[in-house]
Amino acid sequence: MHSLNSPHTEGTSPTLSATEITSARLRLRAACDADRGGFIELQTDPQVRLHLGGPRPRSAVEQRLDALGVPRVTDEPGTFVIADRVTDQLVGTLLLHRRPVDLPGHVIEQGGELELTYVLRRDAWGAGLACEAATAALRAAASELPDQPVLIVTQTANTRSLALAARLGFRRVSTFEAYDAEQTLAVADLHAFLAG
Repeated sequence: MHSLNSPHTEGTSPTLSATEITSARLRLRAACDADRGGFIELQTDPQVRLHLGGPRPRSAVEQRLDALGVPRVTDEPGTFVIADRVTDQLVGTLLLHRRPVDLPGHVIEQGGELELTYVLRRDAWGAGLACEAATAALRAAASELPDQPVLIVTQTANTRSLALAARLGFRRVSTFEAYDAEQTLAVADLHAFLAG
């Protein structure tokens, strides 16, 4: 597993090749040792992890970071630290990976669609940073990849995430049960994010 947030993605379909993306307030970049505390907070905060299976034990997160090495967390293409552009402090993580075909929630028969996932530290909530980071990543992907569906899958109970998905232009297409909760699948066309 290359990321603390999602399983290693199978398949050979291309994902985003950019290693750094900037927006007005943010820099999506590779992880560095200084991000250790931020990663631990993201994985252990009960409110951040409320719709993500609950907080992980701090000791397990620390052991995983020690074994992997913090800079390797973002080794997989499409995996980014969301950092404040001025302070370079980690405010969250963003992944644009291929959704594994063995998971439920697809809009094409063979699966493997691009899937956007993100998580922000609690003190970064409510400032539009998730929307800004997602828009920047999707614009970068749209500029280098062919048009294709991109997915967001979130617990139906996660109303904040569903509102953000709608604000980004994703439309809800179905719900399904996974991880003992109802999940909502939303989709958008990648080229809808091409910069005007």
